[in-house]
Amino acid sequence: MATTRPSARQPLADKMYEVLLGQFMDGLWSPGRPLNIGALSRELDVSQTPLREALARLEHTGLVRREALKGYRVAPLFTERELIKLMDARLVLEPAMVHEAARRTTPEFLEELRESVEELKRCAAAPRSASVRAYWAADERFHLRIAAQCDNPFLETAYRSLGGHVQRFRLFTELGSSEAESPAREHLAVHEAMASGDAEGAAKRMRQHIEHAKARALSDRQAVAAD
Repeated sequence: MATTRPSARQPLADKMYEVLLGQFMDGLWSPGRPLNIGALSRELDVSQTPLREALARLEHTGLVRREALKGYRVAPLFTERELIKLMDARLVLEPAMVHEAARRTTPEFLEELRESVEELKRCAAAPRSASVRAYWAADERFHLRIAAQCDNPFLETAYRSLGGHVQRFRLFTELGSSEAESPAREHLAVHEAMASGDAEGAAKRMRQHIEHAKARALSDRQAVAAD
């Protein structure tokens, strides 16, 4: 019986995906900027094929867009309406997920959440240039871990389908010191409610967290528009 050999390009495409995502996380690509595959190929010293595969994956997340006859471009900033609708979707999903996860806690799960909260707190106190990638990674870990623990594949799949849009929200959001400290405190409140077995309280704290994130993002947009 013939064995199927793994594609030689796939590991390189995965690596290019991580490289490009890292560049997004480091703020090297501004919203709306064109992505020239030829220039990227020369800069990263790889052929265009794995880059195209990586960009196709990024397109699926919503971080980049492909325009006919023009190629790829970094996704623009959310409009105010898009931002509101994204947060409204999260308000439907995430309190339900955390309520279910709070009914199924384990010591290992709670420890993983606590570690992500501690990492968020450390990053909030560190210089922005050194911490932004780790900060958003810790934020993502917290929410994804809850999605996995809720033991409802339909809720988890629905949340993961928003993943690229949430990531886009994270990457294109300014991160001031006060804004960074607030989510860490809000995550801690969710964790404490879950650790005490208070599923209703955990859902309430998650709802408050997302509402506050929505308010912070809208305030940032208004401040930019006023400048």
